Amino acid sequence: MERPKSEAAFAEAQKYIPGGVDSPVRALSAVGTTPIVAERAEGPYIWDVDGNRYTDLCMSWGVFLLGHNQKDVTRAAEAAVRRGSSFGMCTAGETRLAKLVNAAMPSMERLRFVNSGTEATMSAIRVARGFTGRDTLVKFEGCYHGHADHLLVSAGSAVANLRRASSAGVPEDFTRHTVCLPYNDTATFSKYMAESGDGVAAVIVEPVACNMGVVPPKPGFLETLRRETERHGAVLIFDEVITGFRLTSGGAQRLYGIRPDMTCVGKIVGGGFPAAAFGGRAEIMGMLAPSGPVYQAGTLSGNPVAMAAGEATLSRLSDQAVYDMHNERCERFFRKVESVLAHKKDVRVNHVGSMFTIFFNSDEVVDFATSARSDKPRFAKYFNNMLERGFYVSPSQFEGNFISLTHDDNILDALAVAIDESVE
Repeated sequence: MERPKSEAAFAEAQKYIPGGVDSPVRALSAVGTTPIVAERAEGPYIWDVDGNRYTDLCMSWGVFLLGHNQKDVTRAAEAAVRRGSSFGMCTAGETRLAKLVNAAMPSMERLRFVNSGTEATMSAIRVARGFTGRDTLVKFEGCYHGHADHLLVSAGSAVANLRRASSAGVPEDFTRHTVCLPYNDTATFSKYMAESGDGVAAVIVEPVACNMGVVPPKPGFLETLRRETERHGAVLIFDEVITGFRLTSGGAQRLYGIRPDMTCVGKIVGGGFPAAAFGGRAEIMGMLAPSGPVYQAGTLSGNPVAMAAGEATLSRLSDQAVYDMHNERCERFFRKVESVLAHKKDVRVNHVGSMFTIFFNSDEVVDFATSARSDKPRFAKYFNNMLERGFYVSPSQFEGNFISLTHDDNILDALAVAIDESVE
């Protein structure tokens, strides 16, 4: 597809915006092409400024389970804008959406809305530290929890190297209380907690890892996190910014039957507008000002337009039958893709619910170390092959793809063919 207008728009953006983008992955540098500049979207499709139409599998990084520009959500947002886009005061819409979140995820006994997943995770960690009176945070290699300084940490090549920042501009003192352990490694986690668990304030995890590609938890992994945090009085935080309202109406915690102490949700909860939330047990959330000593605030938190869009979205998704139907359709699609790729010993299809990643890897991908061995140049060729066929997949080997309710069987059949051809 020719994209001269996108190329011109990107060149203009570079004069005013660092790298020409407001989020690095949009630059498409990892896949060796120039950014696509979007103009509009509807259902499963996006059109760029050149008029090219793409079947979207990124869906704004998992936001649009209902599809782009869903009419009920759009109508609710338009009505909210006409009433006023921000008040700096309480609105009833905040409570209505909070009730919907609580009904789906009872573990979030009390919750507070913020503007992004990063805000949700950093706020949850602050509350957990205030509640426990401890400093140490445990996270897992390859799990992304936003770009707060103390969360930009990776373990490197050895578990002993626990405190290295993965971004310039992050002082060592910001990361010295963050410990990073291998995802899906139950033995290492149990050993660490036995030695140091009484000093751990919180353990934060993506219950299904979605930022090293889609990597599901091994049997027993989440159960071990729950058991050890309870044993040592640490707060277990599920980062369900991606999985919340994606896998089931109750997220990954419902799917796997684990009740965390705190949960962070985002993306779907705002119906396409900037909104996220963190919440948990009432006694923990009671630490927040004005009730308690932990401070957190935001001018646009609980924005009425985002609350209205989120309410319209979660109202539609309150019926578990919607997920059952959708996940069954997705499972049929994944069986078809696995069948057509069965002869490819160096291609893996990881999937949970309506999320999936195609890995160019001879090994089963179960953690960050195995994910990192994937063939990135080959993925770049695959991405561009898919783009030529009119399919926009998430532009990184280490991200997930997302199937919406508007991706019908005909679209998924065509997608399976395109994947087969593009892998070749």
